[in-house]
Amino acid sequence: MKSNTSVSSGVQLVRVEKSHIGQRLDNFLIRHLKGVPRTRIYRLIRRGEVRVNKKRYKPERKLELGDEVRIPPYSSNYSQQTAKPSPALQEFLLNRILLENDELLVINKPAGMAVHGGTSVALGLIEALRQCKPEWGELELAHRIDRGTTGCLVVSKNSIFLKHMQNQLKAKNVKKHYLALVHGNWPDSLKLVDAPLQKDPIGENERIVRVLESGKPSLTRFVVKRRFDGASLIEAMPETGRTHQIRVHCQHSGHGIVGDDKYTFKTKNRTLAKVKNLCLHAWKIEFELPDGAAPIRVEAPIPNHLDSLIQMLGK
Repeated sequence: MKSNTSVSSGVQLVRVEKSHIGQRLDNFLIRHLKGVPRTRIYRLIRRGEVRVNKKRYKPERKLELGDEVRIPPYSSNYSQQTAKPSPALQEFLLNRILLENDELLVINKPAGMAVHGGTSVALGLIEALRQCKPEWGELELAHRIDRGTTGCLVVSKNSIFLKHMQNQLKAKNVKKHYLALVHGNWPDSLKLVDAPLQKDPIGENERIVRVLESGKPSLTRFVVKRRFDGASLIEAMPETGRTHQIRVHCQHSGHGIVGDDKYTFKTKNRTLAKVKNLCLHAWKIEFELPDGAAPIRVEAPIPNHLDSLIQMLGK
């Protein structure tokens, strides 16, 4: 890390430099505190032991040039040896790049790969990408998608685009289109789910999201694409970006996503009950560049496991 760091009585005061402008506080700490479990990092933030300019902030606080981040004493088992992607994994990921320019890249995230490393994840997608090319060492996620979800994921190459993308997301100017295979017959009349969501911890390293009136406003639009015996293929367009939003909104509507072992109840359909992969795909994304050029539109091909299931149901 390029930041200037001073240490006093075990406390670190880290000055934010240009390369980290716009980065979330939690992501900044995850990269700085190598080997410290993410759950502990979030606990430090929640307890107010981490401060920015002597004030408490939430994990999503965006850092600015010159911010002083106070990091409390910590112990780490980090061995100075970062997990490295194999040559095969690097080639696999490079072949999944859908778009690349000087500011960003869009990758078709594979199923089962977390976007970030953590306590139970030795190597996340962003850590692997940073090691694929020498010039990719400062890549940052512009947004996130779940571990089981496939499809379009935008990665920033510089702080200017990262901050621009975060502002676009906040202003709801980024258009996201997902495909989801859900249980049951999704009604044509169900075009909008407006249900507040709240995250609740259910263990040391796990959380669940619930529909609660006291939660954060969350809105998803839906369109039916195809119908099958016992299932529906729908297009989901989230207007907010809450954790597990589409998955929980589908469950709340009585049509859980096929293969979702956290939010979908057991089904009597034997074929769908055997599906282990989450049938949720970040199909398309559209956003503008900082220079005001024509919008970028990227589409990720439907993954094999979902396409095969659709073809089988269609017969």
